[in-house]
Amino acid sequence: MTGGAIIARMTSRTGSPRPLGLAVWLILAGAVGWFAAFELTVERLRLLADPNATAACDISLLVQCGANLQSAQGSVFGFPNPVLGLTGWMAPAVVGAALLAGARFARWFWLVFGLGMTFAFGFVLWLISQSVYVLGTLCPWCMVTWLVTIPSFYAVVVHLVRIGAIPASASARRGAGRLMAWVPLMAIVTFAVVGLLAQLQLDWIAEFTR
Repeated sequence: MTGGAIIARMTSRTGSPRPLGLAVWLILAGAVGWFAAFELTVERLRLLADPNATAACDISLLVQCGANLQSAQGSVFGFPNPVLGLTGWMAPAVVGAALLAGARFARWFWLVFGLGMTFAFGFVLWLISQSVYVLGTLCPWCMVTWLVTIPSFYAVVVHLVRIGAIPASASARRGAGRLMAWVPLMAIVTFAVVGLLAQLQLDWIAEFTR
């Protein structure tokens, strides 16, 4: 096998160049998301031990996590949602660390990872809708999770297109490479939309300007 063929084979498996920016972000997002899940798990255990206790993140009727943790939405799969975060957020951190170490992943791996991030993104959007429109609360640690999940999803999807894991034309792949720089703005716009919807429903600005 010639040197050019070897390089082509490596590129088809992983994409080139190595995504160092994505790697650093995945490590950071994984650490922040895991810590938020850990804090929510601690609060849930405290409330299980004493249902009359007040969670440390309960600041007001609007800004609190107790109502979210004790609701049906807080245990969608039969166990507290933060437990899912404790396990799930390890994946981005591990993938990011592996990329920094020079790991090369096959297309199937990136697709599975992308499916996981898509599930996390969809789940977070559902939880946001439940928090704003059903529970009427803004959970501090939950919002930290939203803060890292949304840009992580955008970054991973753009990367999948950029490396060809998601079938796309050469021009689309080049466009995805340029689009990566716009991921922060995409996340900010999403946060702004969520903030606007929450304002219309909950008038959270009045809560913070008292």
